[in-house]
Amino acid sequence: MQVPAQFDYERATGVRHAIALLTRYGPESRLVAGGHSLIPMMKLRIANPETLIDINDLDELTGISITDGALRIGAMVRHAELLDSPLAVEHFPILVDAERVIADPVVRNRGTIGGSLCQADPSEDLSAAFTALHAVAVIEGESGRREVPAREFHTGPYQTVVGDAEILVEVRVPIRTGSGSAYEKVERRVGDWAVAAGGAALWLDGDTVGEVGIGLTAVGAAHFCAPQAEDFLRGGPATEERFAEAGRIAAEHVRPTADQRGPEDYKRHLAGELTTRALRRAAARARGSEA
Repeated sequence: MQVPAQFDYERATGVRHAIALLTRYGPESRLVAGGHSLIPMMKLRIANPETLIDINDLDELTGISITDGALRIGAMVRHAELLDSPLAVEHFPILVDAERVIADPVVRNRGTIGGSLCQADPSEDLSAAFTALHAVAVIEGESGRREVPAREFHTGPYQTVVGDAEILVEVRVPIRTGSGSAYEKVERRVGDWAVAAGGAALWLDGDTVGEVGIGLTAVGAAHFCAPQAEDFLRGGPATEERFAEAGRIAAEHVRPTADQRGPEDYKRHLAGELTTRALRRAAARARGSEA
């Protein structure tokens, strides 16, 4: 039977209280909300925090709303809430696409958006989706709040810019007209980690790509993005031929690792193909020809 090492437990009553507890217990303390990533790692003794700080009572980190021209998603929003959100469906369907293929209902009912992002798993779906959307993470610490672009949030596998005494409080996605977005994933079985996955967001000015974001996961894309493919598309026509070429460019710059989910060349092929498919669907949605 796998059991975690001994640890102390605290229950935070607010964000400032959580930060104070993190400060008191130091870098060996960890926040826990849904726990679907942290607890299994503790059972395997991969993670051995000395103190767990429960943040499930932090209602100030919940809710999905439109605030100051951006979609605001609280860090404690559960995956199931984002999946069912009319605001997400209306403005950023890529988030709903991604949530549909994350784990299973049990995980989605308890797991949180903030927990997924802060876990920083290289195969995590929402990291690629928020990267494609040029989202911004809002982090709070003792000295106040700071904003970090999603593309700078992850510093490596299982590593983020969130400090020892800081907490991710929300994610903001700017709302602009002419947008369309989509997420494509290949997995070995329903709810599994991705063999490869790709998301795309397009902001069209007529038939011209005014802005674009491409997010890739499980294929070794630095910061989950494909900047070279984005640069190729930006300012040009939104055509099938250019989407295919963007997919080829994206595949050229990823660094997949062979594992039980597939060899490098297969993952590289998927990176290109899924990028093309996501761009195609995003363009269709931006034009109003696909829900």
